[in-house]
Amino acid sequence: MFSPWFVQAQNAITGHPDWLIKPTYDQCFIMVHRANVAHLVNGYPSVFELNVAKPTLGNKLWQVENNLPNLGISFQYIAFKNPEELGSAFALAPYVEIPLNKIEKASRLYMRLCWGVSYLTKDFDMASNHKNVAIGSKWNAYVQFKWFWQIPISKTIQFEPGLTFNHASNGKIQNPNLGLNVLGISAALNFRIPGKTKGQFTEVDSSTRVKSKYELLAISAVGVNQRNIEGEQLGTFVFSTALQRNIRNTHKFSVGTDFYYDENYQTDYYNAFGENAEGVNRWRISARLGYSYNVGRLSFPIEVGYYIFQKTNPDAMLVSRIGLRYYFANGLVAHWGLRTHFAVAYNFEFGLGYRFCLNAK
Repeated sequence: MFSPWFVQAQNAITGHPDWLIKPTYDQCFIMVHRANVAHLVNGYPSVFELNVAKPTLGNKLWQVENNLPNLGISFQYIAFKNPEELGSAFALAPYVEIPLNKIEKASRLYMRLCWGVSYLTKDFDMASNHKNVAIGSKWNAYVQFKWFWQIPISKTIQFEPGLTFNHASNGKIQNPNLGLNVLGISAALNFRIPGKTKGQFTEVDSSTRVKSKYELLAISAVGVNQRNIEGEQLGTFVFSTALQRNIRNTHKFSVGTDFYYDENYQTDYYNAFGENAEGVNRWRISARLGYSYNVGRLSFPIEVGYYIFQKTNPDAMLVSRIGLRYYFANGLVAHWGLRTHFAVAYNFEFGLGYRFCLNAK
């Protein structure tokens, strides 16, 4: 079923010889987060998933700290129940499923964090599909959050009911892009396929242990967005600084400042004042608070800020970001983020940064 390379890679990451195969069905509804997407809701979407995963063994510190999570990849088909305007979607996304109970119980609560790509069969088209103001491109980013209970049926089969949230967006790379948010209930059967050998280890790899309680993070990132449908793509830039507080190795709390330069905002300024912005007036500055959940070197930040400086307010005073960051051992940080204003995407961010450890151990 899988190539030898894929099997070896999975075993190296998780250390566990077993496999998990999980078919899932989700019954959902489309969240009407803007009044002008209400006409797209014609029924209750269905989501069909095939999930392939491996449990972790506990030979790495991050596995122990996260209660031995499962790592996998999800293949999904979404029927939006509006074939003329929304069509359907296919998604491919890696995920991690983290037990929220440290002690194993008969019924155990899990959280899934899932990021990937999706392909939608129907997107906005001025001539043939002008009513689809939710999605302007066929290829989109895909995010899924899920909370579910794992209830044993036998030694190798678990029943998993839960709640799911799915989101597809292109980050305003191509307008329109109000995004699709799907919320619902989920049911799955998780089949464990035992490996031929037993996983063994003699020591725990602690290389991901944080070096200090406090750290400074500096990131620069770029992106693009569109102002108008079929308009040119405009550049975005952000320089972000933050003081982060590590709680164990799994949680980060932060306070920071973001400096934004957006070509889109230059037009907003001109429309408001009748002249081009000069000097500091070209920028928007926000103060923010943040939280990140960490799985080894991978971090999932959620940040909310308030524009403390902007000469005109074309979007909103509140600005938020969700994303992924990978912390390399040498201090470098790879960053991907989605910037939004009140749940409407503004742009994707792609960048690099550096982590400065304060009073390192």
